[in-house]
Amino acid sequence: MAVLKSAKIFAGSSGKEFAENMCSFLGDKPARSEVITFSEGNTYVKACETVRGMDVYLVQPIGMNPNDEFVEILFWADAFKRASAASVTAIMPHFSYAKADKKDEPRVSIRARVCAECMELAGVDRVVTMDLHSPQVQGFFKKPVDHLHALPVMCEYIKKLNLDDLIVVSPDAGFAKNARKYADYLHTSIAIGDKTRCSHDEKAEILELIGDVKNKTALIVDDFSLSGGTLTELSYLLKDRGAKKIVACLSHMMLSEKGVERIDKSPIDLLIGTDSVANKNILKSEKIKLVSVAPLFAQALIRIHNRESVSPLFTSVSDNILKQSYK
Repeated sequence: MAVLKSAKIFAGSSGKEFAENMCSFLGDKPARSEVITFSEGNTYVKACETVRGMDVYLVQPIGMNPNDEFVEILFWADAFKRASAASVTAIMPHFSYAKADKKDEPRVSIRARVCAECMELAGVDRVVTMDLHSPQVQGFFKKPVDHLHALPVMCEYIKKLNLDDLIVVSPDAGFAKNARKYADYLHTSIAIGDKTRCSHDEKAEILELIGDVKNKTALIVDDFSLSGGTLTELSYLLKDRGAKKIVACLSHMMLSEKGVERIDKSPIDLLIGTDSVANKNILKSEKIKLVSVAPLFAQALIRIHNRESVSPLFTSVSDNILKQSYK
């Protein structure tokens, strides 16, 4: 790479666009590679350039097709190590199995831990990811994990909207700590929804709202949504409580087709998300706006490769990153 000596960036099947955006920020192109999915579902990967003695960075979100995308990372790591790569860093803008962080029922798997162990056994030396659903998942890895945050990029975009009488709203108590970070960054107050979930059917119920949102612009913040149920149900409650405008932010745009339809029919005026996952379901919605975190990951990659601290990127980003993020 132009700014990364003895290094190459490869794109997995789900990370091609993200890798291209990262390389655009870096002034280069992804290394040549090949991925084939055979008719029975078998996956074949090949690096079409030498990686001997190089630091390899594989861009592969685990998002819309998590099982295939995860297994592909294992094959890539094995391929790179067998080709004598010096190191393999998995760049996963989204790690969907991070929500499987505990054994909260009898006879269930702690899937995030299984994924971490498999990746390390396959040859992954480092992981770079963003806004894990459960940050403690970092402890499942014995290798270093750089946990980036979409907050600075998202909040700077929100500032550009010049929203008046803003209040940050957490959908539940579990996300309240993260919502407080948004509120502190935007210098505003916070409200919290009381949510309950009775099963694994992706349906949640908002029982109550703690905080006054009357005549305010409500900013709902969450890490991801699949069905859009929590966002839309909370938006109706906010409207009933007198909110004059409703904006939502998601770190990962995992919405299903029906979820997008729910958003379009709801009182939500604007949904802001990142490009951490390539999701074709959101492309037709006029309510959804994407900001890119590829420049953020590119800057993190530079720091990692140059043996510099990544922590400054956790709370603030440069104007150069923002300029590329809001194209």
